[in-house]
Amino acid sequence: MELAYYSDYAVRLVNTEEPARNKDSLTSVEVIRELFGANSQAARRATDSDLTRFRSVRGRLRAVFEAADGGDETLAVDLLNSLLLEFPVSPQISGHDYRDDDGRPLWHMHLADHPTNATAGYAAIAAMGLAFHLTEYGVDRLGLCEASPCRNAYLDTSTNRSRRYCSDRCATRANVAAYRARKRLETSRSEKTGRTAENSQDSTTPTDR
Repeated sequence: MELAYYSDYAVRLVNTEEPARNKDSLTSVEVIRELFGANSQAARRATDSDLTRFRSVRGRLRAVFEAADGGDETLAVDLLNSLLLEFPVSPQISGHDYRDDDGRPLWHMHLADHPTNATAGYAAIAAMGLAFHLTEYGVDRLGLCEASPCRNAYLDTSTNRSRRYCSDRCATRANVAAYRARKRLETSRSEKTGRTAENSQDSTTPTDR
């Protein structure tokens, strides 16, 4: 498993909450287990007591995205470093589940956590994955959706650092809203121009012939 894969753990957890909409989908152990994805062994460690811990880690991860989105690189790094210190991992070379055409292992980096509970395990790989993405691509590649009121987290992997939305749906909604705003402005200006012209004509005194 490549290290880049782990960065998505952070995004998945952060986006279980939409503060502006007062929505929170992190409400059960089943949701926690779904966050682990294919990592079923780690998911089986989840219990009800992990819900509060997961929400705490989620808030700290969102703070990293908020700092990065706000252009405060030092704060983003400091916040992420605190997570890395609290939830350490051990990089290991692994060849499980991946074989080349000759049946030989495709060696890759794997993150082995040291979990005391499911939260510790998840936080460790999420923080390490996010740290890898940040150092490899830059702090400005961590963003929050500009489509109000969404503010979901995303990782910008575009070639020209142009991503602004978490999904195509939000991008479309924002473009439609911007188009409608432009049309309203054009209509308002047109009506204002028309009224100005009428007032100008009404105030003109006819010339005596």
